[in-house]
Amino acid sequence: MAAPATRSTIFRLMNAAAHGAGSCPCHGCRSQAALAAIPSAINALRGMATPVSSVPEKEYAFEIAAANLRFGDGVTKEVGMDLKNMKASKVALFTDKNLAKLPPVLKAIHSLETQGVPFEVYSDVSVEPTEASWRHAIEWSRTHDFSHFLAVGGGSVIDTAKAANLLTVYKENDLMDFVNAPIGKGLPVEEKLRPLIAVPTTAGTGSETTGTAILDITSRNFKTGIANRALKPTLGVVDTENTETCPTAVHISSGLDVLFHALESYTAIPYYERTPRPSNPILRPAYQGSNPVADIFSLWALRQAVEHLPRVARDKTDRESRTQMLLASTFAGIGFGNAGVHLCHGMSYPISGFNKTGPKYQHPGYVVDKPIIPHGISVALTGPAVFRFTAPSSPSRHREALAIFRRTSVHDSSISRLSDASVGPALYDAIANFLLVELNVPRGLSAIGYTKDDVPRLVKGTIPQRRVLDLAPGIGDVAGEDGEHHLTNILEASLSY
Repeated sequence: MAAPATRSTIFRLMNAAAHGAGSCPCHGCRSQAALAAIPSAINALRGMATPVSSVPEKEYAFEIAAANLRFGDGVTKEVGMDLKNMKASKVALFTDKNLAKLPPVLKAIHSLETQGVPFEVYSDVSVEPTEASWRHAIEWSRTHDFSHFLAVGGGSVIDTAKAANLLTVYKENDLMDFVNAPIGKGLPVEEKLRPLIAVPTTAGTGSETTGTAILDITSRNFKTGIANRALKPTLGVVDTENTETCPTAVHISSGLDVLFHALESYTAIPYYERTPRPSNPILRPAYQGSNPVADIFSLWALRQAVEHLPRVARDKTDRESRTQMLLASTFAGIGFGNAGVHLCHGMSYPISGFNKTGPKYQHPGYVVDKPIIPHGISVALTGPAVFRFTAPSSPSRHREALAIFRRTSVHDSSISRLSDASVGPALYDAIANFLLVELNVPRGLSAIGYTKDDVPRLVKGTIPQRRVLDLAPGIGDVAGEDGEHHLTNILEASLSY
């Protein structure tokens, strides 16, 4: 007797029938395969103990949101004028202890002082922020009557400022009210937040363009965040001079975040395949699935990252490549800020979270007083296996990504003659070669201390990341047996290359 169909399998059958999977591209008529799916779905439903009332309606629209952006050499000097123009009465300047002594922050402070804008500095931002560090920043912010916020730093600084802004406006709420469900309540943000200017000092997170903020829930050994358009900065000031002081290790990790932001958002499920359709536009998530506008930004960012990140890794004084990586970070931010990321990021959160109690890996080049797998590294470690897995969902998009990694055209015979089934393995090899040969990234999870015995808890830590995993092609119901099976296989394949 055949095994009973899972609920996710039944939904896929019904969706295939209802939406004409395999239909004629000219006339939209149902193919034989789609028609054959109808009785299969009906019979499966009849055999279920708990009937399914209806198939969730699919999304039919997408929205594009991004911060206003300014890009140029030395534009940090303008933030004082910006805040004066905004009639700021008191500014909260967020940064971290290292950056507080470096030119980007000193230039921002000089600009504020020159324009006579009152401000106070919060420099206790934690690298890879935790729930505790966010709560400390929120408490500090709530004790002042700030009219505006200014963040000068990497993603950790900008994300912390976003959280402080949100919970300063929502004084009676707890942080977990807004953290993504099912970890938090994921409440909508309906109040207008204070203006925030974000000045990035790394070419990585793209946080200056997005409504996303990420933190480490140390009690549960994984990361998650808040994703809502209301959190996006009022203005992103992208100054090409501000990445000059970054160590090479930071350039590489941040750049890998750019690369996988772009690649994941380009290969996410299409926006019109996402369910359920929101009952009110305010409930439409920031991460919506791939869409024609986000695709443009993601592909451009991917090309720039593949070309310029190895150059920065070889010579961080390469001004052209540093500039292009900073621009790519912003482009990728616009791409993934509206399309979303998926498996690499979803699995990266427990990979970095469990490190504090497990391998306790300390990445070379990072001077911090705690074990750390930098975010971009934790994302990249599963990259080859992830895109080998997702390639069958959209061979054409993965073929285009393969061409970019090979620095050639999708029309080149070495790419165009590949069968669809060969695209995934070829992309696996191309990404692994890029990481290992060009960037000297650790050779898989085993190189940072994880073993096969750790895979079950990494899977368990990944499953709550529904915000991103629901955008992953081919994964199915991530909380079901199929989802666990796929995640296990991907993580085991990521132990070594």
